[in-house]
Amino acid sequence: MAGGIHPHLEPPMFRISPLAAAAALALVAIPEGAAASTIPAFARKYNVTCALCHAPVPHLTKFGEQFAANGFEMVPGEVPRDTVGTGDPALRLQNTLPLAIRMDLYAAAFSRERPGQPAADLQTPWVIKLLSGGQVGHKISYYAYFLLTERGDIGGLEDAYVQFSDIGHSGVSLIAGQFQVSDPIFKRELRLSYEDYQQFRVRVGEATPDLTYDRGLMAMMSPWEGGDLTLQLVNGQGLNSASSTRQFDRNTPKNVGVRFSQKFDFVRLGGFGYTGSERSAGVGNLTRIYGPDATVELGTKGLLNAQFLRRLDDDPFFGSCSASAPCPGGVTTPYSTTVDAAFAEALFWPDGPAGRYILSGSYNWVYADRPVIALGLGEQDTPPGYLRRYSAASGGLHYLLRRNVRLMGELGWDFERDQGRLILGTVLAF
Repeated sequence: MAGGIHPHLEPPMFRISPLAAAAALALVAIPEGAAASTIPAFARKYNVTCALCHAPVPHLTKFGEQFAANGFEMVPGEVPRDTVGTGDPALRLQNTLPLAIRMDLYAAAFSRERPGQPAADLQTPWVIKLLSGGQVGHKISYYAYFLLTERGDIGGLEDAYVQFSDIGHSGVSLIAGQFQVSDPIFKRELRLSYEDYQQFRVRVGEATPDLTYDRGLMAMMSPWEGGDLTLQLVNGQGLNSASSTRQFDRNTPKNVGVRFSQKFDFVRLGGFGYTGSERSAGVGNLTRIYGPDATVELGTKGLLNAQFLRRLDDDPFFGSCSASAPCPGGVTTPYSTTVDAAFAEALFWPDGPAGRYILSGSYNWVYADRPVIALGLGEQDTPPGYLRRYSAASGGLHYLLRRNVRLMGELGWDFERDQGRLILGTVLAF
């Protein structure tokens, strides 16, 4: 479940039919790409400490990664526990529905006010999630969470999927449902920092694809020791509502993502490629995203993550730029764009994984050849409504008051806005 790293992988430079993509999904898969996190309901079921899977919450240990890849079982095919004795070997029912709650509460202070942004804000709560997951049958599991509140609104379902593990003893696992396209690389929901993994959130112009939540299929396998392969087939529309024709996707071609990683001792190298096309008002745009990533283990004391992504869009405003309605930057004719994004993260446990203190640091850099980037950080309220670059660094100190209660403080600096940010908060799960 933890993000890894992998060699440079060019994206498929062709369109793939839904039938061919579905056939390909039946052939590949990877446990590392499993999308979920473990939750306190599993600690209650197995009578174990949360520290077995999290160090610290919500960051997964290697055991937690494997537990999720196993479909939330300690050992694949273990004797079912906490189930109803129905007398029917073809039916597994859990005694109680596994439920857990996660709450994130913060206070934010900024070095100076900006339009629409006061210098202090109490974000209590920022997020409340209702989570559930477990086994439905042998090698069949589910995971879902509902955002009871997200930044003051009802967020609805985000992660929500069924996982079929080790299909036909092939080593292939398949996830069907809602998940983050970036899950096989670095998992946003499991990060320790308040600062997000911005390279995954980049949207360009009016094009809909990014590398956060989407609907589709994800196949996973480990073809050899230390090697992990993931193939994704998604709509490329995010978690949108169905149209009047009761369909989520607005285009026939599906978007395809591929990731491969290989572990070498304490280093994991990986590569990711993604391609998809969409049409609006009869005009098409082809999106391609690709780049390498890496994870370096610092013994039992820490972890380094890094990634570079390049995104190419042929016409992200779908031919709408004209003299009467110029696009951002005053452009009056259709144009292609290039967006580069780099990310680095460091995690350090001074007293080892079982310790209560954790240090974190991150750096995000996004650069576009034109003002076309949307990150959902308030840029839509300031002309031209898009960013050309984003650059920010942060450093945090975390303390486990309890295994399921983390206190944190984080200092950040936005180099483009010349603004500092202090975050104090707590994350708890029960």
